[in-house]
Amino acid sequence: MPKTGLRNVSQLLVECLESEGVEYVFGIPGEENLHLMDALFDSPIRFVTTRHEQGASFMADIYGKLTGRPGVCLATLGPGAINLALGTADAQLDSHPLVAIAAQAGLNRSYKESHQMLDLEALFRPIVKWAGTITQPAAASEVVRKAFKVAQSGRPGATVVLVPEDVSAADAVGAPLARNLPQDTAPSDVQIDRAIALIEQARRPIVLAGPGVARDHSEAALQRFAEALDLPVATTFAGKGVLSQDHPNALGTIGFMKHDYSNFGFDAADLVIAVGYDLIEYAPERWNPNNDKKIIHIHRTPAEVDANYQLAVGIQGGIDNTLDALVARKPNCISADRPLIQRLQKLMADELERGAGDDSFPVKPSRIVSDIRQAMGREDIVLSDTGALKMWMARLYPCYASNTCLISNGLATMAFSLPGALGAKLACPQRKVLATMGDGSFLMNSQEIETAMREQIPFVILVWVDEQYGLIKWKQELEIGRTSYISFTNPDFLKQAESYGARGVQIESADQLLPALQTALSLDTVTIIACPVDYSENTRLTDRLGHLTSAL
Repeated sequence: MPKTGLRNVSQLLVECLESEGVEYVFGIPGEENLHLMDALFDSPIRFVTTRHEQGASFMADIYGKLTGRPGVCLATLGPGAINLALGTADAQLDSHPLVAIAAQAGLNRSYKESHQMLDLEALFRPIVKWAGTITQPAAASEVVRKAFKVAQSGRPGATVVLVPEDVSAADAVGAPLARNLPQDTAPSDVQIDRAIALIEQARRPIVLAGPGVARDHSEAALQRFAEALDLPVATTFAGKGVLSQDHPNALGTIGFMKHDYSNFGFDAADLVIAVGYDLIEYAPERWNPNNDKKIIHIHRTPAEVDANYQLAVGIQGGIDNTLDALVARKPNCISADRPLIQRLQKLMADELERGAGDDSFPVKPSRIVSDIRQAMGREDIVLSDTGALKMWMARLYPCYASNTCLISNGLATMAFSLPGALGAKLACPQRKVLATMGDGSFLMNSQEIETAMREQIPFVILVWVDEQYGLIKWKQELEIGRTSYISFTNPDFLKQAESYGARGVQIESADQLLPALQTALSLDTVTIIACPVDYSENTRLTDRLGHLTSAL
């Protein structure tokens, strides 16, 4: 495409990013995005050069979750773009706003077999809300604006913008478009009336709160609703903290693979008020196996079709508006079963307390959870990776505010927490950030420690060391009765930390963990803490819960 010396499409694209309020772009430069990288060099946007595009995608993923604004990641064409897919898919399934930008082969060769040329739109389309290509200079502003609008509208998710090499260098046409987002409609009065009737008829109502509450910033409205109607509230893993765990109506989380404490609150329930609940986290058949519960669905988006999630009432719109409208009607409903709530709260508190007093070594999972909770402030952020530790953190770690225990629970991917911690710290620089993960997931993205040190982004990494894929071992033992192909060896984590210029700490007794965490969190650098864990507790936990089911 001819050039006249005017600003090029890459420069206009960066102007569009600035207009969208983008502060950070995470990625790796490449041959086909040279002009875009050059334009970013002259921009106030901070470009964070990562060591792998997958790491960049997870940084953008978590940044978008915590800010509510799309995190942006960038890569070159072909293999670079493909490497963005995992974090992009995680953002899509967990409903985090993300815009991925990838270079593409020039239009002058896209119609034929060509070096590194893949149909990237076709590759990304099944895993994002929308993918588009800037096929001509005049389309740049519209494509970028659409990518951001779609990523943030309704239920948030991921979008992809592809920039052909020749288009990126061509003369620009136009200017950034003004930002706008659709506004929530008021809840339907008819549906509010129907919901009130169901609530007043219910004998055992319960609230199931998901991450949609946090996405809508409706935590205060949920608390008002629970208190006004005196309803027990359980949360999903990703909804942890939308009602503080120390609130008298908090039941804890559901989502564990076995019948956990909070599930007992659903056994006798005749009405489930699902607020911001995403079915992808925890299938309705797990808490409504007999299809005998009436369901009120309160969400920004319509309910997914599911045989075990057949609605009595669905209310679409802003969650806070809906909950406040229900409270305003002052429904006459049965008070919560306070003895049951207190019994379930005590079971969870007792388990955590037993862990706090367990000095055995290797360290028991519940002791690690307890020490993490003591080391972290109420607003500090822990990212819990996928694996056996996710089960312990998700069910046992008390949260007092939303988005303080981040869990991949839609895609449930390993290895998000370490790069995600960089995104979390940039999104919330005033909070302490801890990435906790197994030794299996640690080595999948440990290269981003170099990124953190170079970019001076401090956080703490706690590695639960057992030299096995612990969650798979746990499930093999439960379902098959023997284990296979789950063991590996590790490098010297302390030497690895030193090679990056970071701190390394080896835990050699249970009483060393808490002070090690407290010291590391107080420092302005990256620290890796390697803590041996005793996962023999895994099967003991499932056995104990099985006995509890028949005894409660």
